[in-house]
Amino acid sequence: MTTLATGDDVAPATTARRAAVLRFGPALACYAVVAAILLAAGTPAVDLLRYTLYAALAVVLPGTLVYRSLRSGPHTLVEDLAMGAAVGLVLELGAWAGFLALGAGSWLWCWPLAVLVPYAAVPRLRRHWRVSYPTRVPAGWAWALAAVIAGFTCYLSESFLRLNPVLPTSEDQAQYIDLAFQLSIAGAATHQVPLDVPQVAGEPLHYHWFGFAQMAASSLVSGVDLPTVFFRLVVPAWCALAAVLVAVVGWRITGRPVAGVVAAGLMFTVGEFGFENGVRQLFGTQATFIVWGSPSMTYSWVLLLPLIAAVAAVLGRPGAGGVPALGRGAWVLVVVFLAASTGAKASSLPVLLAALVFTAAVLLVFRRRLPRALLPVAAATLAAQLFATAVLFAFESHGVTVDPFSGLRPYVGAAPGRSLLATVVIWAAVLVAFLLSLQLRLAGVVALLRRRRYRLEPVPLLLLGGALAGPAIYLLVGHPGSSNQYFTRSGFAFGVLLSAWGYAELLDRAALSRRGAVLLGLGAAGFAAVLTAVQLRHPATATGRPAYEPVLPLLWWAGALLVAVLLVALCWPALTGRWPGLAGRGELLLITAVLVAGAPGLVTDAAAGRRYPNGGAYAVVPMPASRVEAARWVRAHSDPADVVATNVHCRQVVDGWCDARSFWLSAYAERSVLVEGWAFAPRMVGLPGGPYAPFWDAERLRANDAAFTAPTAAGLADLRDRWRVRWLVVDRTVAVESPELARLADLRFHTDRTAVYRLR
Repeated sequence: MTTLATGDDVAPATTARRAAVLRFGPALACYAVVAAILLAAGTPAVDLLRYTLYAALAVVLPGTLVYRSLRSGPHTLVEDLAMGAAVGLVLELGAWAGFLALGAGSWLWCWPLAVLVPYAAVPRLRRHWRVSYPTRVPAGWAWALAAVIAGFTCYLSESFLRLNPVLPTSEDQAQYIDLAFQLSIAGAATHQVPLDVPQVAGEPLHYHWFGFAQMAASSLVSGVDLPTVFFRLVVPAWCALAAVLVAVVGWRITGRPVAGVVAAGLMFTVGEFGFENGVRQLFGTQATFIVWGSPSMTYSWVLLLPLIAAVAAVLGRPGAGGVPALGRGAWVLVVVFLAASTGAKASSLPVLLAALVFTAAVLLVFRRRLPRALLPVAAATLAAQLFATAVLFAFESHGVTVDPFSGLRPYVGAAPGRSLLATVVIWAAVLVAFLLSLQLRLAGVVALLRRRRYRLEPVPLLLLGGALAGPAIYLLVGHPGSSNQYFTRSGFAFGVLLSAWGYAELLDRAALSRRGAVLLGLGAAGFAAVLTAVQLRHPATATGRPAYEPVLPLLWWAGALLVAVLLVALCWPALTGRWPGLAGRGELLLITAVLVAGAPGLVTDAAAGRRYPNGGAYAVVPMPASRVEAARWVRAHSDPADVVATNVHCRQVVDGWCDARSFWLSAYAERSVLVEGWAFAPRMVGLPGGPYAPFWDAERLRANDAAFTAPTAAGLADLRDRWRVRWLVVDRTVAVESPELARLADLRFHTDRTAVYRLR
């Protein structure tokens, strides 16, 4: 007998489907946009599918189960998944180290079973597979966050993905100078723990390399080729995760959903207020360029943001605005994320430690008491920093020195005969330019401080301390490669959370209607569009003479906008008389305009990528396809433990001095090289001469080069037995190898430009 469905049966089913679409529609639409961008950039569809399954089943799923067992109560599904993904990355990092230490890297794919099996078998753990959530994510919040992620991925497409093929396809291909070095670290991490400097076999890598180990782990588990992971998948994935994390952490800390999504927009949609041409970066950037130019920064945010949430929970903000407390599990999360942050980025823990010290100092001065958890958290952070300094970095300074205002000094310059007053004015102008360029998005902090009459609780103080510590450390120290900028980027994670918190309180006070909120959003978008159009039509140009000239466009435009604000302020009584709805909402409009003033930043940076082939807006090096072909051949035919030697050490030779920034062979062969380019070895960074400083082991370098210029049976045997060299890679455009080499070693691969020999 056939039973026909009645209208009463169909309606609930239709309603359920509609609810599911509304609930998961933003995430599915966002993934579809990101996937389309990646496929359009040449990502193999099968690799995208494998990486998606890897992320879902080997990172998010085990991490979410563990996170659910640590937090005391559920809040939202998106928070569980985002925080769980961060936990999963830490678990995977530990599994990577364990499996590689046992020589079982090929079995790393099965590490999630160590979590999934107990959570399936043990009744007390099994309940974490299915959870009911008391809070439904607002649809506007979800769609806004999806738009932030999709928009930033579009930026990545123009500035990074489109300009960098997975493997070079021509002899004139070029890429940003640091990318090959970073890829080489990830390649070493596919078979080494702890890591050596890939370009100098056996030299310990005292560096923040955890993010590159994570890349290696994702390649080993998913089976996706490492260059595809590096040039296509991991940067968009980490940026998307960081955006979701800043949104859920902002919601959790403030108790306001809008604060989280505003923080995500400030971090990944609004750029620097520079009115620049997308090439000169003045004092650096917060997210543009750096998320792909130094992906370890993005990885460190993925760990730092949940660490901030955990520290906030133990400092006395257990649950704000109906957000359930993390509970005692927050202490476990603090320890877990502190441990992972030690080797994620050297800038994370100093900023957190400074934020904790700032919080303690302010509370002692004004309240004469501290939260009980503050000292234990500070002690744990200090212990983690000492571990990183002593064990991971082996007390290497990496070129960082105490050099106050070194990042500003080039724009002040030295002018003989300049008066003291002129010098003071120029210094003040450059400092204002620095604050405008990098800190304008934190204007909401001022609103929060003023609203609370400068009386803050421990958690806002923590965020304020981090926001201040980042730029303060940047201004205090110097680095030959301007890497002191990373302190501002770590502090930025604290600052956007606090700025968004202040903006959310302004929105609460304004009590906008739905129509008012729409008008505010349209007005902000229109203002951003006008600024972007102006900047694209009239890009700044500068000769650098005088030294302060590059900051002048920023100051002139800031002055012009300030004049516009003053004119609006003068007309405000008339405006509120004409439109009474504006009354009491002037501060909200002003802060909105200030926060979106840097919106052109991403657009102009992406536009620069279109004007300059191969990412030429940044320092690039040649990456010929012939070199990569030879390196990939070595990878396919060698053992991971093999050491390779090459006749290429220099990016260029200037007046007989070698610029030792050559990393292509170790990057694409994923093997240790006896001596390649040594400029980025920790012991070399900061030495006089910069990248032209000579190699520290002259004997090794002579033995290496003799294998190509004057090979002997004894010399090659010494390379093989003493340094485990098995392969010689020749770039014939640098120097043609000696004819004797073909008699003493086996020629296994060659083209007009390259050759690969195997030692007997």
